[in-house]
Amino acid sequence: MTTTLHLSLAEYDSMVRVGAFDQIDRKVELIRGELIQMNLAGPLHDDLITYLTNWSARGVDPAVSLITSQTGLDLPETQSRPEPDLLWLRAARYRDAHPRASDVQLAIEVAFSSLAYELETKRRLYAESNIVEYWIVDAQAQCVHVHRHPVQGDYQDRSVSTRNDILSPLIQPSAKLELNDLFLG
Repeated sequence: MTTTLHLSLAEYDSMVRVGAFDQIDRKVELIRGELIQMNLAGPLHDDLITYLTNWSARGVDPAVSLITSQTGLDLPETQSRPEPDLLWLRAARYRDAHPRASDVQLAIEVAFSSLAYELETKRRLYAESNIVEYWIVDAQAQCVHVHRHPVQGDYQDRSVSTRNDILSPLIQPSAKLELNDLFLG
């Protein structure tokens, strides 16, 4: 018989504090109490994150939002600490604790080989946690899956924007993301 070891956020934090992951060359996230190995990022993934980070920094109102990249996000109700590729957070300092779902204005994940995981596992996780807006940048299909308005564990508003579209986050409608530019039109 085999069983999966489930960790609490406190146990995971303890492991991080004592350096349990310092000697491994893999990226992991705690999702629903389980350690999930994430794919290593390639140059396209990194390029898209860099583009999105720069676009966000130009479009954000610093009095309203803080932009972070690959920052731990505490979701205690699901025993999870994902590290989204990009977060727009409520403007604050997060020295003493990781941001929580109520701090998130927009979560963005860039998917190359992880699209199914982002569309199913992460979508449900973020919706259950009431993250108001979640985008998945599909690097292969060159589109963005937009999820808004979580209700009872799923997003009520789902759409796909393609290369000729322009997207704006709900929190900052004046921040225009031209997908042709994102995908090097």
